[in-house]
Amino acid sequence: MRSQQGNSESVVVPAQQGRAVLVRAGELVEVVDVEGAQVADVWAIDANDHTRWLSTSYTRDYLERLFPRVGECFVDQRYEPIMEIVSDMSPGPHDMLFPACNPALYDREGLAGHANCADNFRTVSAAHGVVLPTLPDPVNLFQNSAPDPDGNVTVLAARSRPGDGVILRAARDVLVVVTACAVDFWPTNGGRCGPLRITVRRTAPAQ
Repeated sequence: MRSQQGNSESVVVPAQQGRAVLVRAGELVEVVDVEGAQVADVWAIDANDHTRWLSTSYTRDYLERLFPRVGECFVDQRYEPIMEIVSDMSPGPHDMLFPACNPALYDREGLAGHANCADNFRTVSAAHGVVLPTLPDPVNLFQNSAPDPDGNVTVLAARSRPGDGVILRAARDVLVVVTACAVDFWPTNGGRCGPLRITVRRTAPAQ
């Protein structure tokens, strides 16, 4: 479902599904957890060069941190900024270590055919003319999986509350893909999956 109000456009991402929006350079995109405890897998692909996208590994290397602070940028494979964190209205934490949930993960759990973020990303991005040679790792907003001092990484239930969100600014024209994480058998999404909302704040008329 899409809605427009003034210079803003909102898209609802149903539980265990994905949606995409084109965000122009300088525009803001907000990702909101509608009901709470729902992880958002987020990708950003350069709209004019599909060989470049938000890289979690290059961002970790660039910042020498596991996740950017407000005011810092995610970068692409050339270490060039692609998205900036403008505001974080959630308690966090967020994650850049885990891949998107995928068919192989669910097959291992005996859940063949389960909805998954990898397939949702491919379907949504292809509908916008973007077909990548590999599946980039996403930014997992609201995912509660910070490493402990011993290096162990345990995924706990997301701490985000209804209405919590993160605002990003596009450093260039990008296709932003957001999937509502489909994991419903681990604590990741509080044992259930819910919807997300994407809102783009336009600075110029959409083309």
